[in-house]
Amino acid sequence: MDEKILIPISLFLMIFGIFYLIYSTRNRERLALIEKGVDASIFIQGKGKGAPAWKIFVVNIAFLLIGSGLGIFIALLITTYTSLNDGAVYPSIIFIMAGVGLLIGFGTAKDLDKAEEEK
Repeated sequence: MDEKILIPISLFLMIFGIFYLIYSTRNRERLALIEKGVDASIFIQGKGKGAPAWKIFVVNIAFLLIGSGLGIFIALLITTYTSLNDGAVYPSIIFIMAGVGLLIGFGTAKDLDKAEEEK
C-alpha cells in the first residue's frame, strides 16, 4: 500500500474521532442531567441574547489585522533607528501587537455583547 494515502486517511479518522467524542460526551452529559431532573430548557440556546457571532468575529479579525499592521510599522521603526537584528524584531513585535489587538478585540466584543443584551 502506498504510504501517501495514509495521511488523508489518518486525518479523516482523527477529525471523525474528535467529532465523535464531542457529540457522544455532550449526549451523555445531557442524559445525566435529565436523569437528575434538571430542566431541559438549559439545552435550548436563547435567540436574541447578545451580539450575533458574525459581529464578534468581524470585530476580532479587525483588531487582529490592526494589531498586525501596527506591529509591522513599529518593527520597521525599531529596525530603522536601532542596530537590532531585523530577523528577530519583526516576528516578535508582530506577534506581540497581534496579541494586544486580540485582547482589545475581546474586550470590545464583550462590551458589544453586553450592549446587545441590554437592548
